[in-house]
Amino acid sequence: MTSTPAISGGCPMGFGAEAPAGHHGYEPFAMENPFPSYAKMRSEQPVMFDERTGLYVLTRYDDVKAVFEDWETFSSENAQAPVRKRGPQATKIMNDGGFTTYSGLSARRPPEHTRIRAIAQKAFTPRRFKALEPMIRENVRSAIEQMLARSDGHAEIVADLAYSLPTITIVTLIGADISKVDTYKRWSDSRAAMTWGDLSDEEQIPHAHNLVEYWDECQKLVAEAHATEGDSLTADLVKAQNEGAEITDHEIASLLYSLLFAGHETTTTLISNCVRVLLEHRDAWDALVAEPKQIPKAIDEVLRYSGSIVGWRRKALKDTEIAGVQIPQGAELLLLMGSANRDESRFENGEDFDITRANARDHLSFGFGIHYCLGNMLAKLQAKIALEELASALPNLQLVDGDAITFRKNISFRVPDFVNVTLNADADSLKEA
Repeated sequence: MTSTPAISGGCPMGFGAEAPAGHHGYEPFAMENPFPSYAKMRSEQPVMFDERTGLYVLTRYDDVKAVFEDWETFSSENAQAPVRKRGPQATKIMNDGGFTTYSGLSARRPPEHTRIRAIAQKAFTPRRFKALEPMIRENVRSAIEQMLARSDGHAEIVADLAYSLPTITIVTLIGADISKVDTYKRWSDSRAAMTWGDLSDEEQIPHAHNLVEYWDECQKLVAEAHATEGDSLTADLVKAQNEGAEITDHEIASLLYSLLFAGHETTTTLISNCVRVLLEHRDAWDALVAEPKQIPKAIDEVLRYSGSIVGWRRKALKDTEIAGVQIPQGAELLLLMGSANRDESRFENGEDFDITRANARDHLSFGFGIHYCLGNMLAKLQAKIALEELASALPNLQLVDGDAITFRKNISFRVPDFVNVTLNADADSLKEA
């Protein structure tokens, strides 16, 4: 049985002592290529205490899945907590601004989680997704037309397609103002930075102001839904409340706070990663061009191989043990789905990208258990439509210098900063589609 040092203070981040040399090459906030270090940890130390963050890091599929499943032992209450403690200035800004939300669903525990999710699930229906499909397809085609209108034959997938598409979709779904897409993106960037980033006290200040604005907007949307009848997810939640569902305005606003972020941020990354990874594996892209029906399977393989979220947190509610390592009550865990998804005990040749993989859907990129992602169908629908239209209109799409792509520093999200491509197609191809 392996023992692990207790968590202690002293690190500049407030989590523990400086990490000793080694740690199998794992750097918590570095996302350029974390997979070699993941493989070493799976092989050599599948449950590792990381003094730099104060987190027990889990890398094997069975362990990660088991923790997700055992919500009674491993609480989600820390899932949305800032990785780096908020500084006094940011805390004052948020307190003075009336920032009182924390989580829509992902950090809530039963029975509260069960109650709110059941109500949200009735509003977050396949019917609403289906109604959005024509708009999503039209937005993708419009983005491709704008790419093709350029004279230089180049485009950047994140900015030219993946940035706005899912934001417009989720904003439309909840009944918010489409003209504020850039504002919602700014607020979401601040949420990601404040929750999962490594910011100094000074760097937190502008993000704190953004989060106050973000929360104010969510509360405003609920108030507007009460005042005017509408056809939106927000209106559905308010209607359910008026008909007796046990959900408060604060809880509805908190759901919007989560949806406005999760509903587009990870989908932006999913679409960007789909294009990036498929073009890095040219045979896979060409196979989808020839047979678009393979696209759903390819999306699951991208989610497995290069998911938008590579790590998620849990907290131990009692003393326990994982893979022979003692986990004390109160310890915080980082579940590396990005590693679990390549575990060869579950996925044969897990480091290889293979769109014909039979069990790709077993990936853990949407979590597992009671917190399984509520919006997984909408995310995959948007990625599917984007790939269908790109493969049809731009079959000769080429990745430009994929090795130069950088990723944001973050402990949970693996987000490419850009995906440059050349189009190698003409406008007639879109018309023929």
